[in-house]
Amino acid sequence: MKESSNKKIAANTILLYIRMLLTLVISLYTVRVVLKTLGVVDYGINNVVGSVVTMLAFLSNTMASASQRFFAFEIGRNNVENLKKVFSTSLMIYALIALIVFILAESVGIWFLDNYVNLPSNRFEAAKWVYQFSIFSFILTMFAIPYNALIMAHEKMKFYAYVGIVEVSLKLFVVFVLVYFSYDKLKLYGALTFLVTLVITLTYILFCYYRFAESKFKFAWDSKLFREIAGYSGWSLFGATTTVFNNQGLNLLLNIFFGPVINTARGIAYQVNSAVSAFVTNLFNAVNPQIVKSYAENDLDRQRSLIMSSTKIGYALLLILSLPIALQARFILELWLGNKVDNHMIVFTQLVLLFTLINVFEGPLSQAVRATGIIKSYQLNIGIVTLAILPISYVILKLGGSPESPFYVMIAIYFLAMFLRLNILSKLIEFPVRLYLNTVFYRAIILSIVAAILPMIINHFLTTTGFISFLITTVSSSLSILVVFFYGMLDKNEKSLIILFVKKNVLKRDSDG
Repeated sequence: MKESSNKKIAANTILLYIRMLLTLVISLYTVRVVLKTLGVVDYGINNVVGSVVTMLAFLSNTMASASQRFFAFEIGRNNVENLKKVFSTSLMIYALIALIVFILAESVGIWFLDNYVNLPSNRFEAAKWVYQFSIFSFILTMFAIPYNALIMAHEKMKFYAYVGIVEVSLKLFVVFVLVYFSYDKLKLYGALTFLVTLVITLTYILFCYYRFAESKFKFAWDSKLFREIAGYSGWSLFGATTTVFNNQGLNLLLNIFFGPVINTARGIAYQVNSAVSAFVTNLFNAVNPQIVKSYAENDLDRQRSLIMSSTKIGYALLLILSLPIALQARFILELWLGNKVDNHMIVFTQLVLLFTLINVFEGPLSQAVRATGIIKSYQLNIGIVTLAILPISYVILKLGGSPESPFYVMIAIYFLAMFLRLNILSKLIEFPVRLYLNTVFYRAIILSIVAAILPMIINHFLTTTGFISFLITTVSSSLSILVVFFYGMLDKNEKSLIILFVKKNVLKRDSDG
């Protein structure tokens, strides 16, 4: 059973990585063309006003994880009838959430846009178009969440990968349309982005409708189940909203204090980060259903093993990608964007990558909490602590702080929140906090510093610039991290599994050739 599950994790991870690589290449190209076509100011406007679309990916993934927990739990227990009820109840809850958000967005949101967002007067109408299309995209995404979660819970990663490729291909088509049509490009970009969301949402719904019997909505009121899922989803939404509130709140603060050009720099930094962190997200997406199913089967030893191993591998993978990008940020951004790179883009990119490294530990731990179904204390406490980022950042900016200062605040708060996450998890399950801190968290930080010394020295003394310099930095970083983490981070069983995987999939292939 464990061997079969491990093979499924490996297969799903490979599929998601193929999807991610194709998505990465197309996404990086489209961002470059969109920035060039819209211009720095309109790109910044889209980033701050249309940030509803940006937050959709995060909010949708987080809420899908909430639904996925219930679906995976019932699949683990092989309870088909209850799975049908859980799906229909989830769909009703998300429809209700969508309605509430729509009312708030069309009232409070419009008022805030009219009175507080820093926009050029001649682009205000276009900004409102982008805002409305963003709201419509949000409504569609909320309805798609239970269907998306069902696909993930059933671990149908092949279909998920294909749809992801179709989605980025449609976004590439949007870019071509944007270039060749003379209509107001910001308005057109908002409308076409909405159409892409519509097509993808309908694709998920139709696939589930014809593939999974439980996805056919049937109204059946179960007040106990509704309260359970609504409470769980509500607290998941609270946690997701605090993260979105921080991200978009900081975006608005930067807009108010420094204008849309700084929003463009921040948007570029997060595009780079999104591309890099997708590698780890795909790993966690493959592991998450197994973390829940292990809990449902009361196999807590396997659950703990999955949490620790996926965190170690995820962190090492993210560091391999992040370190050369941080050291060679100017070259990469100039290669990507041409001569539109400023110092804020470079520093923002470096700081966001550091934040993501600190926050990578959160994924498996949060999934372990979700598996228990008892998330109120976790979401409330973490949410309150992380919400401190906004007022602290506001005070610092008001006192004359630089545009980079909110990023430092965010990194510090999330570092401290890590210890709170572990404390809450240890009260829900028998989780070895001290072992985790010593063998995963602290060790990862120490080994990161050790592994970074050699590539930083090499990068400092390089006399060449451009691609050769980037290649040398990347190779030295990768080798240093792989060696240090293999011998210093992994336990005996993890090393054996990796050696076995290499022998079966790499060395065997070479010998066959």
